[in-house]
Amino acid sequence: MAPSAPNAPMTATGATRCFHCGLPVGDDGVATEVAGHRCSFCCGGCRAVCEAIHAAGLEGFYRRTPEGEVLGPPPTPPRQLALYDLEEVQQEFVQNRGETREVNLLVEGIHCAACVWLIETGLAALPGVTEARVNLTGRRLRLTWDQRRQRLSAILQRLADLGYAAVPFDPDRAEGTLQRDNRALLYRMAFAGFAMMNLMWVSIALYAGADRGEFRSLFHWIGLAIATPTLLYSGYPFYRGALTGLRRLRLTMDLPIAIGASITWLYSFYVTLGGPGEVYWDTVVNFMFVILVGRYLEALSRRQAVAATQRLLDLQPRVATVLRPSPTGGSPEEATVPIRAVRPGDLVLVRPGETIPVDGEIVAGESSLDESMLTGESRPAPRCAGESVAAGTLNGAGVLQVRVTGLLRDTALGRIIRLVEEAQSSKAPIQSTADRIVPWFVAATLGLALLSFMLWVHSDLETALLAATAVLIITCPCALGMATPMAITVATGLGARHGILIKHGAVLETLSRIDHFVFDKTGTLTSGRPGVVALRHRDGTWQAGRDAPAELPAAARAALGQAAALEILSEHPLAHAIVTLARAASVPIADRQVQQVRVVPGAGIGGEVDGQQVLIGTADWLADQGVDLSSPLSALSAAATMPDLTAPVYCAIDGRLALQLAIADPLRPDAAALIQQLLASGLRVTLLTGDRRAVATRIAAELLGTAPDADGHLQVIAEVRPEDKDRVIAELQRDGQRVAMVGDGINDAPALVRADVGIAVGSGTDVSIASADIVLMQSELRRVADAAVLAQRTLRTIRQNIALSFAYNAIMVPLAMAALVTPLVAAISMPLSSLAVIGNSARIHRLFAIPRAAATQPRPDAGHACITTPLPAGAMTRPQESTQEPAPWKSSTA
Repeated sequence: MAPSAPNAPMTATGATRCFHCGLPVGDDGVATEVAGHRCSFCCGGCRAVCEAIHAAGLEGFYRRTPEGEVLGPPPTPPRQLALYDLEEVQQEFVQNRGETREVNLLVEGIHCAACVWLIETGLAALPGVTEARVNLTGRRLRLTWDQRRQRLSAILQRLADLGYAAVPFDPDRAEGTLQRDNRALLYRMAFAGFAMMNLMWVSIALYAGADRGEFRSLFHWIGLAIATPTLLYSGYPFYRGALTGLRRLRLTMDLPIAIGASITWLYSFYVTLGGPGEVYWDTVVNFMFVILVGRYLEALSRRQAVAATQRLLDLQPRVATVLRPSPTGGSPEEATVPIRAVRPGDLVLVRPGETIPVDGEIVAGESSLDESMLTGESRPAPRCAGESVAAGTLNGAGVLQVRVTGLLRDTALGRIIRLVEEAQSSKAPIQSTADRIVPWFVAATLGLALLSFMLWVHSDLETALLAATAVLIITCPCALGMATPMAITVATGLGARHGILIKHGAVLETLSRIDHFVFDKTGTLTSGRPGVVALRHRDGTWQAGRDAPAELPAAARAALGQAAALEILSEHPLAHAIVTLARAASVPIADRQVQQVRVVPGAGIGGEVDGQQVLIGTADWLADQGVDLSSPLSALSAAATMPDLTAPVYCAIDGRLALQLAIADPLRPDAAALIQQLLASGLRVTLLTGDRRAVATRIAAELLGTAPDADGHLQVIAEVRPEDKDRVIAELQRDGQRVAMVGDGINDAPALVRADVGIAVGSGTDVSIASADIVLMQSELRRVADAAVLAQRTLRTIRQNIALSFAYNAIMVPLAMAALVTPLVAAISMPLSSLAVIGNSARIHRLFAIPRAAATQPRPDAGHACITTPLPAGAMTRPQESTQEPAPWKSSTA
């Protein structure tokens, strides 16, 4: 309880203690009135926290004795748990989704799969907690709860009761916490190693015959003096974890280790007191040292596994230069502030060579940005006033003033990091079996140890104790528990480094079983940057390459300006082509009045521009709107010279046809190679487009490199409206096929959701990225094949890891039960199983380092590391031909 009269307690030396934290108050301490009484604080931070606690009515936080001494909370949980319930505190790290809250926490004390199971099951039992998902490799907890039914402080307190301390995840704090934990582990390991070396001379003397001489008792007591503090200090984490689990009626993996070490110590103590047999003080010490070495190596390996996320976090600058209005009305004043102090709407100054700290819009200046760390694109991207920039990109030689639109987790970089984190904390279906086994593993270990003891106790008590101890030590579910999350962590981190963002670990397993790839055309197989190649108007025809944009007649310029003013509001690539031509022709767009805009997906866009009704879209849609298309304007006079891959777009003003435009979108350079690679691997491929059938068929022929063949496996589905794309995917799935949809754009969102795996290519729109399971940050189609091979390799690695874990236990446990393995050998073997899983998972990194000589097909971008071998034969098999009738929207097979 809080005292009614706060006071300033004294230390043993007479120094005043801080009222909040209890530390001595130095000469730079501060004093203030709290609850009507004067209190001393060691710093301004403690004073601010104390005032916040009292302002929130949480005075009960200060638990004191009648003498006024501060009673510190348990050593693991934070000191200010109640503060985490304050809205002003939560806004820094909690995602608010109405009454549902989500937070990422860094949890101290996680070291095995049993810890993961204990935390997830312990928190899931709390009312209001909807999800508790632990990432073993990164020691991260993603928590979702209902604010109306549960407080965050109560959840953190439950974690503390389970023996774990959690703090909001912060990159700097997380790195410091990991370093502190690793340093503490290193200290305990060094202490055990020092004791092991000092105990070695005692062991040598005993093995040399002193065990039967007059100095037998002396050497035994010296061994006790060295082994006991080693067990208490170096073994403290194991005993703490075991006792905490027992208090909560949970069996953790620390329990067998603690029991094994204790049995060895007790038996040696019994012999030291005069009992028959040999002492095993060296085994106790060596066991502690070896176990700690294994855990330290595991910690370093896990840290390396999550390095990809850390590299992304390192892209976010910690400070920003903000331009503030001058009080005198002069030039803005520069202020360097922490990034958390920046707010949307602020003006940020970015100098040459600096990393852009926020998402925003350039209001002044121009420069070239290095976006390779986000998109993998090596060429600098020019940016000028009015264009957007992303946090984490590197500014070139220009000076930029950027208006802030997104900060921290709300930036594109923050969303990428969140995708990687969610993928690393997610669980693949194959892990469910392992998760069900782990909780029973400890009980089975204890049962096998007891069985071993009973089998040997009738012949030799010492052998029975050693056999039981070896079984307790040698069995470990850690390798089994890490088999899936370690492989997923490495794979998702590797994918993120190469522009492949995988949202969920389960996607890797699903993608490895895909047998049918469906590709959208516009913006996916094509460049996504279509251009107007011809324009027909009442005064004649304009053609790109033959005529300059400035040569457009006045009547065509007026109609084009109205069309562009409407299309500038659309995200469709064809709309961008029209706007680009208008800007190239210097046609005014911005000063037009646009109202009543309506977009019909797959058909067109309409609205009122400068008081006139403007419609732009397909011929069928305009005809449905009552536009007369019988005019000669409906056929381009230069049609014979048009490129093959064109799409006609019509523009009507006040019900009369005003313009007809032919728009071409070239195929991506690597589109044909990808399609042919997938077909060569025995997969089915479908081209899905809303274009005319003739255009789609010509595209298919270009992709195949030959004329369309009815016996081929590239299916063409043309003239498909956006809502029908979803139906196409559903029909393929009803045929028993596992479908991956590859697309880019709003029209693809329903199909991406419907597909077994949705893949968004390049800088897709927010809707498309939110709907996709995999996001390819680079506009390179070869990454689709890379993602498929990465999924195959990951699934194979998971199976190998599980097999390694089962094989290790199947071989070593019988040997331990047969008393053929000593406790020391068991202590050496146990961490080796986990290290084998970690090492095998790390082999996934070699996937993107395949030598060029091993490539089966040369690539034009040979300077980049990529996968160039075909997809594994047999891994993705061609489905059986369906006997069902084709859906009515299916058109032809190329």
